[in-house]
Amino acid sequence: MSDGRDLSHLPPLRDVIATHELAAKKAFGQHFLLDLNVTRRIVREAGDFTGVNIVEVGPGPGGLTRALVESPAASITAVERDPRFAVALADIVAASAGRMRLIEADALTVDPVDLVPAPRAVVSNLPYNVGTPLLIGWLKQIGEYRSLTLMFQKEVADRIVAGTRTPAYGRLAVMAQWVAHCRNLYDLPARAFTPPPKVDSAVVHLTPRERPADDPDFATMETLVAAAFGQRRKMLRASLKSLMKEPEPLLLSVGIPPTARAEEIDVAGFVALAKAWKPK
Repeated sequence: MSDGRDLSHLPPLRDVIATHELAAKKAFGQHFLLDLNVTRRIVREAGDFTGVNIVEVGPGPGGLTRALVESPAASITAVERDPRFAVALADIVAASAGRMRLIEADALTVDPVDLVPAPRAVVSNLPYNVGTPLLIGWLKQIGEYRSLTLMFQKEVADRIVAGTRTPAYGRLAVMAQWVAHCRNLYDLPARAFTPPPKVDSAVVHLTPRERPADDPDFATMETLVAAAFGQRRKMLRASLKSLMKEPEPLLLSVGIPPTARAEEIDVAGFVALAKAWKPK
C-alpha cells in the first residue's frame, strides 16, 4: 500500500496549468513556483518534518505542495482562496493517502493553530499582497509552531532579518527577531516563477525563541515599536511623544540616549523600553 509520498505519476505542473487554464491572478498576488527541484530544496532546508503537521497558504497549482507531500510530514493542510485550484490540487490530495486536505478559505481568516494539532509548522510561498499581515499574526503566537518557512518578496525578507543601523531595519525586524530566530535561507530570482514578478524573492526560516516570564506582551511591544519607527528620522525623544508626554526620563532609565533614533536601538533595547513603559 502506498504511503502517499510517491507523486511520480502526476502530470507536470505546466500541463496541469494548461489543462485547467490556471493563469495567475494579479489581484491575488499569485506567482507560481513550478520547479520541483526548487520546492524540494525549500522543504529539505526547512528541517525534519517527521511527525509534523504542516499548513501551506496559497498552494496554487501545487508546486510546493507536491514537495510537502513527498516529505515525512504527518499531514499537509493547504489553504487556498482561489477556487480554480481545487481541481488541480485534487490529484495531489488523492495521491496523498489521506495525509493532505484542502481548505478553501482566505488565509487571513483562518488560524493554523485551530486547523492542525502540534507539532505544527507553516511552509508557504506567500501571496505578495498578504505576506506581512499573515506573518505578524503568526508571530503573535510563535510558540505554537515548530517553525515558519516562508517565501516573501526579497525586500520584505530583508526587512525581517535586517540588523540595526541599516535601511531595512524597522518594525518588522524588531518584532520578528524579538520572538524568533530569523535567517534567510536563500534568494530566488524572479525568473524562477511563472509569471515572473517584477522583483526577486527570498525564503526566510523562523523558529521560536525562548522568552523570559517577564517579557512584555505583544501589543505593548508592537505599539512602542510602531511609534518609534513611525517617524524614523526623528530622535526617540520626539517620536515617542505620541505615546507619552516626557519620553526622556524613560529612555534614560534603560540606558538609551534620548537623541538616538529608532534604527540605532537593538531588539534588547526595545524590550527594556517596553518593560519600563507603563501604557495607560
